[in-house]
Amino acid sequence: MIDDFAAASQATMAFLRRRLGFKLWMVTRTEGDDWIVLFADDAGYGVSPGQVLRWSDSLCARMVMDQGPNIAPDVAKLPVYADAPLVNKLGVRAYVGIPLRRTDGSLFGTLCGFDPNPQPPDIREQLEMVTLLGDLLGSLLNTELNAADAARRAERAELDATRDALTGLYNRRGWEMLLQREEERCSRYGHSACLVSIDLDDLKFTNDTQGQAAGDALLMRAGKALQAVTRACDVVARLGGDEFGMLMVECDYFDAQTLLMRVQETLAAYDVRASLGMALRKAGYDLDEAFAMADAEMYRAKRSRKVLN
Repeated sequence: MIDDFAAASQATMAFLRRRLGFKLWMVTRTEGDDWIVLFADDAGYGVSPGQVLRWSDSLCARMVMDQGPNIAPDVAKLPVYADAPLVNKLGVRAYVGIPLRRTDGSLFGTLCGFDPNPQPPDIREQLEMVTLLGDLLGSLLNTELNAADAARRAERAELDATRDALTGLYNRRGWEMLLQREEERCSRYGHSACLVSIDLDDLKFTNDTQGQAAGDALLMRAGKALQAVTRACDVVARLGGDEFGMLMVECDYFDAQTLLMRVQETLAAYDVRASLGMALRKAGYDLDEAFAMADAEMYRAKRSRKVLN
């Protein structure tokens, strides 16, 4: 039974192989300049799910900008495709590509096929069929993505019991549960995410010199500052003591850089000094590994601040 995006992708690629041939069919996700292979039906190219190629090197990048056709029986006859680095790297002579778009029209990825041999010119007559398959696949994808957004909101409500009593943020248990559930979506759809590790610089000093009430006030200001820079779909948690974590879902490199600057500025505006570390979850490592990288970066920043002080 074909009842989800993964099963539909596999069935679509298998059908296209039977109908059109081609040595490689893929369903992909674009994320910045990463071209992530979500699913592949490969008979000779050595491409596997999870592999990351350069989007800017691909034929699909040119196709979605209307620089070349959706079906090219012989890419060698089209300079815009023949010059694409992946043509020589993979050994491509024939190409089929259809964009997969989100509900808002933004690009999610592509359904595409490649073959090392030129194909008959009349293969262009299959464009309507391939486009229909791509549209149906995109419709199922968007149904799942919308359901995933609803699931995120439901998870946040469900885990309200895992809140830190002082700051109102999620506690470590809530953080770990939400990270696990988001990792499932990242793995399924190729989502990127930004992880930020935050450690307050002055909590112990404040507690020792001004008392615990002042330390609690510092923690509450930090919590309010972090909540002020996040969206409803993101996760902010107090992990214990003076440690905080942030998960920004579907956040690319440029969004992450902007976020880090906003976090630093907002903490300063709330009179909170902190050391921060950031890492992106990308294909090849999961959210836990990315947060460990962010944590290591935070400790490097904290050591540097101590040396400077």
